[in-house]
Amino acid sequence: MDVLKKIIDKYKKIPLPAKASLWFVFCSILQKGISFITVPIFTRIMSTTEYGVYSTYLSWYQMLLIFTSLNLYYGVFNNAMVKFQDRRDQYISSMQGIVIVLTFAFFCVYLAFTEAINDFLGLSTPLVLLLFVELLVTPALQFWTVRNRFEYKYRSIVAVTLAKSILNPILGIVFVLFSSQKDIARVASVVLVEVCFCGAIAIYQFYRGKKFFDKEFWKFAILFNIPLIPHYLSGTILSQSDRIMIGKLVDNSAVAFYSVAYNIGVVINIIVTSINSSLTPWMYQKIQEAKAHEMKKIINLLLILMAALVLMVEFLAPEAMMILASKEYAGAVYVIPPVAASTFFFFMYNVFANVEFYFEERRFVLIGSVMAAVLNLLLNWIFIPVFGYYAAGYTTLICYIIYGLSHLGFSRLVIKKHLNDEQVFDGKFIIFMSAIVVATTVGLNYLYSFNALRYSILSIILVVIFIKRQAALNILKMAMSLKQR
Repeated sequence: MDVLKKIIDKYKKIPLPAKASLWFVFCSILQKGISFITVPIFTRIMSTTEYGVYSTYLSWYQMLLIFTSLNLYYGVFNNAMVKFQDRRDQYISSMQGIVIVLTFAFFCVYLAFTEAINDFLGLSTPLVLLLFVELLVTPALQFWTVRNRFEYKYRSIVAVTLAKSILNPILGIVFVLFSSQKDIARVASVVLVEVCFCGAIAIYQFYRGKKFFDKEFWKFAILFNIPLIPHYLSGTILSQSDRIMIGKLVDNSAVAFYSVAYNIGVVINIIVTSINSSLTPWMYQKIQEAKAHEMKKIINLLLILMAALVLMVEFLAPEAMMILASKEYAGAVYVIPPVAASTFFFFMYNVFANVEFYFEERRFVLIGSVMAAVLNLLLNWIFIPVFGYYAAGYTTLICYIIYGLSHLGFSRLVIKKHLNDEQVFDGKFIIFMSAIVVATTVGLNYLYSFNALRYSILSIILVVIFIKRQAALNILKMAMSLKQR
């Protein structure tokens, strides 16, 4: 009890921004964690074709949301919270107005070319109609969430996140079990939850703001975010287009196999998101204090941590696939290593992009994003018809390698310009760790057929970690306490 009391006392003394940040990370982990652990249920109560259609739907949702919302809850939003401090309610309600207008405009286009668009999306009319409903309501929750984050109001976010995260899979299971069209049922369950929560929040925000159109707000938001759309779209293409192209070039069952493997591979992103939430303000602080050189050692340690996590996921991929999906998904295990390795290079990108964003060198971010996205589409178009869905895993890795390393080069240009070529990053070490990750990824393709050898190597690694456990613990503690540094 004394220990618990001490923990509670320490928690109470944490500054509000740090406390809010802690809970925001918790919400992110909770949301992604529940989604991840429910995968075994849905892969067993849905056919591979049905699960593939559902995965394709999710990818199109992420893609089209950029066009119907302009990602107005990113980029411009925090600026608006400062610029229009006394009119936040009015600003948010007018942003919802933009979303409604854009979504309705796209819906009118859909009504005019229904069959052609259905064929292009690879979705039935009921699914596309559900898609438009979700596109219409979800931005309201995003506006509400980002504002509460800005104002450090974490309790309401935690409550809504918890309720949605629990209700979504429960309702999904019920709908799927009692429906003959399980793909539509799964999507309908998601949309129903979104309508209940997001719809209520949208009405509340319209009531508070009482603005649908405001010339000043619309002009400010649109002019600010339009130039960022290529960057947002490129990132989404890089992470989502592979499933869409697999559906087009192979079939929906292949989409299901790839999606399950992909979700296992990117599970590390939960940790990446958590670390980055602390890393970004910490890096900004170091640059501001003219101590950018102090980042080198910490970033090297973080790269070691990320490489170790990638290695762990790659080695345990067959067991993870066995738990998360039925036997028919077993062959997809070979997708996991390249996808897991891509998270290492995605983390690298976040590190280098922080420097670019700090000095407002957005053109480098845009160039890197667009280049990787275009290359991803091209490589998928060439190799998926030849090698099937397996190719998408390796095209993803190739593009993220280019994504990460190109931003290493861009960040060096920024550092040379703004920090007098200060030694902020250890280029040789970064290249060395990258080579290890890639070599391990390629090698594990052969180890999956030799479990005894794989377990032996894994045992050796675990023994080394045990011997060096204090160093490992220090790296973990360091990653979790960046804000205090």
